[in-house]
Amino acid sequence: MRDARLRSIHVHPVKAFRGLSLQEAVVEPWGPAGDRRWMLVDDGGKVVTQREQPRLALAAAELLPGGGVRLSAPGLAPLAVAVPRPGATVTVRLFQDKVEVMPAEEEAAHAWCSALLGTGVRLVHLDDPAIRRPVDPRYALPGETVSFADGYPLLLTTTASLDALNSLIARGDHADEGPLPMNRFRPNLVVSGTGAWEEDGWSRVAVGEVVLRVARPSGRCVVTTTDQSTADRGAEPLRSLARHRRVAGKLLFGQNLVPLCGGTVRVGDPVRIIE
Repeated sequence: MRDARLRSIHVHPVKAFRGLSLQEAVVEPWGPAGDRRWMLVDDGGKVVTQREQPRLALAAAELLPGGGVRLSAPGLAPLAVAVPRPGATVTVRLFQDKVEVMPAEEEAAHAWCSALLGTGVRLVHLDDPAIRRPVDPRYALPGETVSFADGYPLLLTTTASLDALNSLIARGDHADEGPLPMNRFRPNLVVSGTGAWEEDGWSRVAVGEVVLRVARPSGRCVVTTTDQSTADRGAEPLRSLARHRRVAGKLLFGQNLVPLCGGTVRVGDPVRIIE
């Protein structure tokens, strides 16, 4: 491997909202600090993401001291939302998981998010990720937990693999949709200085002072076809992934990671493959 480095760091304070780029981040057992500790649920308590509501790509959330968020979106006045005070939890469904959460205390938060989407939703917070949601036991070690991320604490992608994928898109039926930016894949850690698809063979990786276990490749969904600046949808990258990166029925791009130790990662940190 060449001189692999951490190219960029991204967190998503509210699940399905636009990502936030950072120069450094504290890696906690359940993911980067501040990543996906908030999410939206519908009136039935089911998670709402860009799968159903691509307009969520237009919304942003700024991290505030203490874990709160400042919400913003076109056409809506910004709104600061504080972390709920300790109290009774409610049960919601996050894909196959039932998770205990704390609703935002401010009714204005629920009204703001409902106005964004034109339908009734509620904003909820994950108060204690150490106990609320375990990683899929088929791919987890005992005691591993995760935030509101799709399934694992961190997602890593590489610039070399994106370049390779964009080359495939350029030769396909929807070449006019490329090249795609990395934000289509909503990663936490982006690594440069590797070969294309090299990450497929990793088992453990050190990013600066943090050691991470590679749990499994990331199977991609319709969210990757959503332009994160306009909320418009196309055919790529799923069309090209289906032709060239289909494994056991999954369309693969990136690797899901679980921290083996905590610490701080910084843009420019060396990336070392342990095995």
